[in-house]
Amino acid sequence: MYSFPSTTGLYTDHYELTMAQGYFLSKRHEKQASFDYFFRKAPFGGSLVVFSGLSTVLQMIENFRFPPDEIAYLKTIGFDEEFLQYLSQFSFQGNIYSVKEGELIFPNEPVLRVEGSIIETQLVETLLLNILNFESLIATKASRIRLAAGDRVLLEFGLRRAQGLGGIHASKAAISGGFDKTSNVYSAYHFNIESSGTMAHSWIQSFDDELEAFQTYARFFPDECILLVDTYDTLKSGIPNAIRVARELCEKGYQLAGIRLDSGDLTYLSKKARYMLDEAGLQNVKIVASNQLDENIIQSLLAQGAPIDVFGIGTSLATAKPDAALDGVYKLSLCDNKPSIKVSENLAKMTLPGVKSIHRFIDQDNLFCADGISLAHETAYDQIYHPTEIGKHKSIAACKKEALIHQVMNHGKTTLQPQTPVESATYTKSRLLQLPEEHKRFLNPHVYKVGISEELLATRNKLAKQYLKKDPFNS
Repeated sequence: MYSFPSTTGLYTDHYELTMAQGYFLSKRHEKQASFDYFFRKAPFGGSLVVFSGLSTVLQMIENFRFPPDEIAYLKTIGFDEEFLQYLSQFSFQGNIYSVKEGELIFPNEPVLRVEGSIIETQLVETLLLNILNFESLIATKASRIRLAAGDRVLLEFGLRRAQGLGGIHASKAAISGGFDKTSNVYSAYHFNIESSGTMAHSWIQSFDDELEAFQTYARFFPDECILLVDTYDTLKSGIPNAIRVARELCEKGYQLAGIRLDSGDLTYLSKKARYMLDEAGLQNVKIVASNQLDENIIQSLLAQGAPIDVFGIGTSLATAKPDAALDGVYKLSLCDNKPSIKVSENLAKMTLPGVKSIHRFIDQDNLFCADGISLAHETAYDQIYHPTEIGKHKSIAACKKEALIHQVMNHGKTTLQPQTPVESATYTKSRLLQLPEEHKRFLNPHVYKVGISEELLATRNKLAKQYLKKDPFNS
């Protein structure tokens, strides 16, 4: 399993350290606090996010320390010596509660909670947001592509277009979101996932003759030979030469695995290729397609009847086109054992105070029908209320209830066995089967219902009125 450096204390923003020093010097650093992680808007015009990156975050937080060389560096940029002495002995000793990796989550749900002293819960903010926002974004994009592609094979090869080292975790998150293999050998090795690859145009161009390039490749890789057929002329030379090599492989007891189309009209070319291969008795040869694909293009190709068996996705997945980031935030909800709230004239930006739980409600058809957020001590409630639309509520009395939040770290030590990306993908797939279809469509998906309990609603409204000096919900 991939391992970060032995310490990750500097994986943070400067202002986290200045606030930490302020807490320490004002003798407030031992006050107990709770922070929530949530996002406000689903990316890609969708309704949901696939939660990913939890195992990475837990590993990083376990390693959150400041060795002597980093303490020396912090001294050079002006931090207080007494505070640095404190940091030299620092390790995270708090608790973390979270939904499961691979879970389907929805806007404004506090899906991860960090509890501990105010200084330790503050210091881990940046790394937590960095990892969860990025891996969840990529896993969500991957799950959309998986929905479009159905059971067809999906290959991720976005490393060359990814944002630097982010490509390592982009490949991991792609598998978590439902992809089958990656071209990224580094990630395949460290995350125990399967790598795969074909050839580039440069291989073919390096020979004087396309046929010779194909034959040479087939000689060295007879078991998994996929030939790139569009270097010169797909229909007049690429596919005919691939057919000839396929017959030569058959004579030696092997079978051509596939051909790859990387340019042109993929619907037209794949149909022509399928016809030519079938006429040659090569019905088992797969057609692989690549070239700036995403979920919408794949959906269109399949709607046109393109007989493509395998899709290779690079740039749009590794860079999460067209959304560059997930807007996940980390907000204080409890401080010194008192509920805390961020108030705003914009009701959608007002946070939910206190320590909370999330439950998923499941109808008689075993489908998800709503999520409810309540204060953690609440044991039962049969109504959920819209957080910002006054008077809007839903009865969940007839539904089964499933708790989503569980402890994953106890006093700085991880309490669960980390999931592999493949295990996360399996879980996500099972959860998507329970999500009604209207929430999964790409164009104008139906909004999934997320409500809050009556007690949480009253607590939130009371605090908001206290700080704003007016009732924002009746103004």
